[in-house]
Amino acid sequence: MATTKLDIVTAERVVFSDDVDEVIAPGAEGQLGLLPHHAPLMTMLLPGELLVKKGGEEFYLAISGGFLEVRPDRIIVLADAAERVEEIDIARAEEAKRRAEELLSERAPGLDMARAEAALRRSLIRLRVAERRRRKPRIQST
Repeated sequence: MATTKLDIVTAERVVFSDDVDEVIAPGAEGQLGLLPHHAPLMTMLLPGELLVKKGGEEFYLAISGGFLEVRPDRIIVLADAAERVEEIDIARAEEAKRRAEELLSERAPGLDMARAEAALRRSLIRLRVAERRRRKPRIQST
């Protein structure tokens, strides 16, 4: 089966770099399914789960938005933030969810609702990806 190079990078580090069979990403217009030899494109990514498939295995990353570029020889994800499932601190994500829910329920004067809702979405994404840790095998790569 054909593969394509996938690079997932943030401003701080390279999160993943390896040949893969398929990528499913949360694009601005909906889920994007990318296979080797996909037509070139560039799009914004929304916060969500990024699924990587390789050799019959799959794993997820929590990303908080960014850009995706498909080139003839590779797929590049420039993420605002990206966490592999094993990097997610579940207790921290649950606490962030609790704080965001509390802020939203109080609706205090001066509360930036958009920021509070975005924080809640990020924590829910991280928890959903972390939950998959128990159910899915992980690909070991850099």
